[in-house]
Amino acid sequence: MNKLETLDDGRPRCWWGTGSDEYVAYHDHEWGRAVTDRSRLFEKLCLEGFQAGLSWLTILRKRPAFREAFAKFDPETVAKFDESDVKRLLADRSIVRHEGKIRSVINNARRLPEFEDLVGALSQWLWREYAEVGRETPIEIASITPASKDLSARLKKAGFSFVGPTTVYAFMQALGLVNDHVGGCYVRDECQTERMAVINTL
Repeated sequence: MNKLETLDDGRPRCWWGTGSDEYVAYHDHEWGRAVTDRSRLFEKLCLEGFQAGLSWLTILRKRPAFREAFAKFDPETVAKFDESDVKRLLADRSIVRHEGKIRSVINNARRLPEFEDLVGALSQWLWREYAEVGRETPIEIASITPASKDLSARLKKAGFSFVGPTTVYAFMQALGLVNDHVGGCYVRDECQTERMAVINTL
């Protein structure tokens, strides 16, 4: 498989980021770029959980509806959701109506402050513990790594759900803990610069 594809704008991109306008925008402006905002981190973790068994394009297209349904993924607000909110969300055709995943978001919002009491601020902890610095340009993009297994285990131990190692690695890729843009992708160096700016502040 050719790992790069070039569209009409002449820019070489990772092959997966060229199949639709939504994928191009996500690849160019989000995936692998350093994220430190707490609500955005929580959103990414939740949406990766919702993606399990589905295409990421489905989640991208529903993301505005997810944000509205889950109070912009503000953890403190979501933690207060009750059974009436679960019922509301299960009736919302604009999102993925999977009861286990819906309850998982609420559960994880409740677990987050407890976890932060143990490890400190989520963003600083993630970047300190799991940001990769000297990693070579990937030839094949992994779906699971020793680091994602470790992070998954630690989150599960803290009571989080829908955080298996594959889901967690997708989360790590999305927020820039790793840079899995393939060699020659025009976005790769930009992402690396953003990542190192965060890492150098730790």
